[in-house]
Amino acid sequence: QVQLVESGGGLVQAGGSLRLSCAASGIIFSFNTMGWYRQAPGKQRELVAYITGVGTTNYAASVKGRFSISRDNAKNTVYLQMNSLKPEDTATYYCHSWQQDYWGQGTQVTVSS
Repeated sequence: QVQLVESGGGLVQAGGSLRLSCAASGIIFSFNTMGWYRQAPGKQRELVAYITGVGTTNYAASVKGRFSISRDNAKNTVYLQMNSLKPEDTATYYCHSWQQDYWGQGTQVTVSS
């Protein structure tokens, strides 16, 4: 049974930080590029960052310099460190395994001004 379980969301003031985690099971984790996406109410889901199996990373322009994606293949977990959070970062954040195409259930991030 495949599971991608996100955690770490919450309510934070602008300028604060959160660290999201996505624990995967039932997939060949190191084989998959892992992405973090977000979706705000009334908006399309957008790619925030991704990391390949060997650690190559890429970021959306809106989060570059503030967010950092990392992974621990031994723990089958991908992380998203979010610093200098802004109200416009408010969204539900999802992790996704690219090659095996599975999604987590999402974790809510709310940034107050």
